[in-house]
Amino acid sequence: MTLLRDLLYLCVLPLVALHLVWTRLRGHPARGDLAARLGGGAQLPRSARRVLLHAVSVGEVNAIRGLVDHLLDGDVDVVVSVTTDTGLLRAEALYGERCAVMRYPLDLGFAVGRVLDRVSPAAVVLVELEVWPNFIAAATRRNIPVLVVNGRLSHRSFWRYRLVAPLLRSTFGRLTRVSVQGDAYADRVAALGVPRDRITVDGTMKWDAAVIADNVDGAESMAADFGIDRDRPLVVAGSTAPSEHALLLGAMPEGAQLLCAPRRPEWFDAAAAVLDGCNRRSSDQRRETDVFLLDTIGELAEAYALADVVVVGRSFAELHGSDVAAPAAMGKATIVGPNVADFTDMVDILRDGGGLIQCTAAALPMELASLLEDTDRAAAIGARGREIVASHQGATDRCAQLILDALG
Repeated sequence: MTLLRDLLYLCVLPLVALHLVWTRLRGHPARGDLAARLGGGAQLPRSARRVLLHAVSVGEVNAIRGLVDHLLDGDVDVVVSVTTDTGLLRAEALYGERCAVMRYPLDLGFAVGRVLDRVSPAAVVLVELEVWPNFIAAATRRNIPVLVVNGRLSHRSFWRYRLVAPLLRSTFGRLTRVSVQGDAYADRVAALGVPRDRITVDGTMKWDAAVIADNVDGAESMAADFGIDRDRPLVVAGSTAPSEHALLLGAMPEGAQLLCAPRRPEWFDAAAAVLDGCNRRSSDQRRETDVFLLDTIGELAEAYALADVVVVGRSFAELHGSDVAAPAAMGKATIVGPNVADFTDMVDILRDGGGLIQCTAAALPMELASLLEDTDRAAAIGARGREIVASHQGATDRCAQLILDALG
């Protein structure tokens, strides 16, 4: 079957090549590190308690911070694997001094085999639901348990999987344990072939990744470096998409300042063009301005700490939202748009509990003006959001115990 899957992958290779060319034309950086994608890398010394913990990109890398800490405290040798370039940089920054960090391989039989040979994990843990058939089949042949933590499967992804369900049913059936974020996800993974007795509903670790704090080290120095006026209101828009920058700029009330943090590095320059005259974090040039661009990775928490109001990006664009728990945990009045498919449960809980505002693009200027004018209302929303986040934390502990049980 591995050979058959490899042949199928080769058949779709021309389509993948066309997609890569298209994304390059749209400004996505070239994808390098081919040797690592084909399974190359250093041979790791043997370890009886090694876990290969796979996080796809920046969001998942950030979400597992508490889990990594728990596992290291439990005398587990953690290897973190990542798919994307930005995720790899973030993982190296967060975990590089304590864990081996590596590139997750392409799902070709020989590449998967090379990785399992040189890492030799006692267990594989997939964050959210990154299921690749050759990898899981190879781990199963070597009697390596494969677990899923923080599992979620959106309605969109579920129906894509259903289109090839006969080809993937055995893959899902090989998963040792699947910890999912909610009941709807449990139903979906069961429909794809995971036995019910292997599925547990443990909540989402993204609640745990949100740090409940009033201050963040480095926030005030960021404000000084940017030239932000701390006596005037600041709106911070985090994880923004290209189409949102003009919307945000046009929605700002008079006298307010705006800081935008685009989700991807390849969007930084285009954002700077829209936010004409902005001060960029990566540049030493400073001018008097009300507009700021956070064009670095890993400093969003510091920016949120400075905010009077937070707007969560990729939710006013035709995308699927971004993490809403991080600003809510800081007690910030938080606004999110209508497109939140990747964070539906969290948004519903916060919105229905009074800890978040969800609105359309047309209503954004009014909501921003209202919150900046009515500071008591903004503070009440922020306080309620923080309470809700705290009440939903704990999934990381449950997922860590699941992994420790698998190691024996």
